[in-house]
Amino acid sequence: MGKLEATRQKAGNNVRAKGQPSAASLWIEGKGAAISRMTGAIVRALLVVVLVSIPSILLPGVTSDSAQVVALIAIFGAGLTIFEYASTYPSLVEFRDAPPFNRVRFVSLFLTVFLLTVILRGAYEPTTLTRFVTAVGDIIGRAIDFPYSPVRLIVLMLPDSTSVNDMILIRIAAGISYLISLITLAVFLILIRVQSWPSADRPFNVWVNMPTFDPTAGGDVVARLIRDARVNIILGFLLPFLIPATVKAASTIFTPITLDSPQTLVWTMSAWAFLPASLFMRGIAMGRIAAMISEKRRQEAVEPDGSGFQPA
Repeated sequence: MGKLEATRQKAGNNVRAKGQPSAASLWIEGKGAAISRMTGAIVRALLVVVLVSIPSILLPGVTSDSAQVVALIAIFGAGLTIFEYASTYPSLVEFRDAPPFNRVRFVSLFLTVFLLTVILRGAYEPTTLTRFVTAVGDIIGRAIDFPYSPVRLIVLMLPDSTSVNDMILIRIAAGISYLISLITLAVFLILIRVQSWPSADRPFNVWVNMPTFDPTAGGDVVARLIRDARVNIILGFLLPFLIPATVKAASTIFTPITLDSPQTLVWTMSAWAFLPASLFMRGIAMGRIAAMISEKRRQEAVEPDGSGFQPA
């Protein structure tokens, strides 16, 4: 009996080893996932700090008060990034676990801020790099500066007292920013087509990736997603035209864009180009999610019992 019981226990241990992971292995895997998640959150936070600090580091004439404000914003952005990506539950960032949405957006904003900072630094301390980027930006600005284009509207938004050199510099900044936003949209479309984003073989948690979207608010989820997608795409298309017109109309109340503060110019031009592109990407992503849900519903209607056939 003792030998029989030992044999049974040994067989049970072998079955558990082959069929199910032990509690220790599950604990190690969970700990490894937590460490990996925390490491990724810290790396993202450092990248956010670098992004926020680039203009204040590279541009001259930064006062101590401005440096303190930039440091405070960088710390706040890093803290928000760590809390968002290190947590299992969602907060504010959309498509947190659905790459490459946020990665493409971050790279786009980083390139825009960096290139604009390099161009404006060249106005004070010209180097080979600043001259090259400015020359390329001048070609881009002239090519995009045609009637009724967003770049032309930015130039027309400037006050009459703006000098020719300042106007050319702002046109260069607007041209590069808008071109990067267009390239961002093209890259995102290519990636989601190549990767079949969101992939059907990987789970997509709507609650985690879209924390501001309430599926239980009423109405069909697919219809609401399609409606919101169209609204975002329309806003993304119109904002580059509406923002300059709105600023021009409100120029009697607000100060128009000038070169008095290079950091303000960098962030204004970056936001003018990045926000519409981000809305465009969000609309495209929501449309893809609506299509995924519709396809899932169709598959469940065709295969309700998992057999591949409809019941008679």
